[in-house]
Amino acid sequence: MPALDLRPVPLSPTLAINEAIARKRKEGGPVLPLGFGEAGIPIHPMLTRELALAAGRGGYGPVAGSAALLSAAAGYWTRRGLPTGPEHMLCGPGSKSLLFAILLSLGGEVAIPSPSWVTYAAQSALTGSEATFVATPPGEGGVPNPALLADAVVRARAEGRRIRAVVVTLPDNPTGTLASEETVRRLCTVAREHDLLIISDEIYRDLVHDPARTVPSPALYAPERTIVTTALSKHLAAGGWRLGVARLPDGAFGDALRASLLGIASEVWSSAPAPIQQAAALAFSEPPELLEHVDRSRRLHAKVTGAVAAVFREAGALVRTPEAAFYVYPDLGPLRERLRADHGVTTGAELTGFLLERYGVGVLPAGAFGEAPEALRMRVAPSLLYGESDERRLAALASSDPASLPWIAAGLDRLAEVLDDLGGGTAETTSGQGLRAAALAG
Repeated sequence: MPALDLRPVPLSPTLAINEAIARKRKEGGPVLPLGFGEAGIPIHPMLTRELALAAGRGGYGPVAGSAALLSAAAGYWTRRGLPTGPEHMLCGPGSKSLLFAILLSLGGEVAIPSPSWVTYAAQSALTGSEATFVATPPGEGGVPNPALLADAVVRARAEGRRIRAVVVTLPDNPTGTLASEETVRRLCTVAREHDLLIISDEIYRDLVHDPARTVPSPALYAPERTIVTTALSKHLAAGGWRLGVARLPDGAFGDALRASLLGIASEVWSSAPAPIQQAAALAFSEPPELLEHVDRSRRLHAKVTGAVAAVFREAGALVRTPEAAFYVYPDLGPLRERLRADHGVTTGAELTGFLLERYGVGVLPAGAFGEAPEALRMRVAPSLLYGESDERRLAALASSDPASLPWIAAGLDRLAEVLDDLGGGTAETTSGQGLRAAALAG
């Protein structure tokens, strides 16, 4: 038998929580799945029809992606104020794969926000580099505080280490917030001063709750050093289709990066699946039916995350009303002493473990996103409350008040009951009707 000296790589927390929830379901108790960041809405029939039409395509195709897809993706970015040619685009089997390839190509260490999506630090470690967490400005998740970033870069170089790139998420996972234009501009200034590359993960940019608010992409202010990624998985709920695109800078650096990424892609995934590319070309061309579908999903996410935030607020948590995507990031710090006295809970991991084992509530602790172990914040992803069938999910998309739908209201009521019991009955309002009123008032 071979020696078992394998490299230990833990399962991603966002996928591990799915397996833990499945285990709780098999045990037969009540389950509230709030851990996995899945959009929770049906894929639009226009896309499934296009995929069916393309199902017979079995050839590999170009490594960068089909001409139709690259052209459509370039148009997608051009319509968002970032003029782009197909030669600056690259597709892969999900933006996750592209992000890993980018980190592998760039080399060196990377600075990432604290908190930030679990995969950034994990992928950095897989490339053999170190991730440096940098705190975000208050209320502006996804972008490291520019002054703290500059300090981290200087300190790292004094120690003989080189931070080569910084990752930002606009809008943010896990906090559901969107950094300000001023913060992004200041970050770009720091990036120029310290010769940092910027990797801007903008997979949630079409899910900003206020449609009048624009996303301040660093590609607007530092185009020569900014790489932007997105995918079909969030705004179009096609996560399982695994198709992402990267927008590369113009000029000599962008050309060299594209050549490097093509080499990596050719050795790792060869080319993204041809049928998915054909459907993705349609998706990125954005026909009116798909734009309306995305708009309805944005409204649904805003209503339900707002209602969930209200539930936590009523229970005594500190929580910012989400501004984008489908996440809530409450802080149970105000309940710390009661949690310690009543339940022996002192860390975020203990808190989320207790919620899962005692109540069947699946959420992720702040520690999974790079925060200190003692932080009692958690990422809550309510999108799986929309329904277990397409019929219910479509009803949620069509509703002007989705939080009042019986199955969503039941999830909100269950969450309120759990938090009330967890905090020793401190919640001011625990009825579903009261919580929905609080959410609408907020």
